[in-house]
Amino acid sequence: MSTRGTGRANGSLPQTKICQFKLVLLGDMAVGKSSLVLRFSVCLDDTTVKFEIWDTAGQERYHSLAPMYYRGAQAAIVVFDITKPETFERAKAWVKELQRQASPNIVIALAGNKADLADKRLVEYEEAQTYAEDTGLLFMETSAKTAMNVNELFLAIAKKMPKTDTQNPTHAARHRGVNLQDPDAQSTRSCCGN
Repeated sequence: MSTRGTGRANGSLPQTKICQFKLVLLGDMAVGKSSLVLRFSVCLDDTTVKFEIWDTAGQERYHSLAPMYYRGAQAAIVVFDITKPETFERAKAWVKELQRQASPNIVIALAGNKADLADKRLVEYEEAQTYAEDTGLLFMETSAKTAMNVNELFLAIAKKMPKTDTQNPTHAARHRGVNLQDPDAQSTRSCCGN
C-alpha cells in the first residue's frame, strides 16, 4: 500500500483510503473461475481497492437465482475457456443478462481463461476482443494456471471503479460487511475514506 502526502499535525502518517466493491464471477463450469482468485485487492495511488468476490461455484444452472447473486455487484468477470467455444457463447448470454438486470453502472470484464493452452485454442483472440469492444467490456486472456494477466485484469477493473461512495453516505454503512452465506444480504458498496 502506498501513502502520499505529509504527516498529520499529531505526527501520524496519513491513512490509506480503502474502497471495497462486490465483484461476481460468472461462466460455465470448469472454465477456471474459482482458480482465478478468492479475494483480491489492488493499490491505486493512495487507495486500496478490495474486491469481495462472489463465485457461483457451478450453480449457474439455477438461472432463476442469478439476480440475487449479482444484485448490488459493482463489477463482474465473465469467464470462458478459450478451448471451448460453447463457453464463449454462454459468456455472451451472461453479459446480456448482466446488461439487462444488473446495475447500469456495473463494470464488466470478459476473461478468456486457459491461455496457457493456446495450442488447443478454439476461440480466437480477435473474435473475443471484437465482441468485447462492441459491447463495452474490458477484455483480457488469462491463465489461472500461470497467473498470466490475473493481476492486470483486476487492476484494469479497479481503475474503472468509482473512488467515491455515493451509495452509502453514512460511516456505518460504508463499513458494513456481507454475509456470504446469505444471498439476500446487502452488498458492501464502495467505501472510500479514512
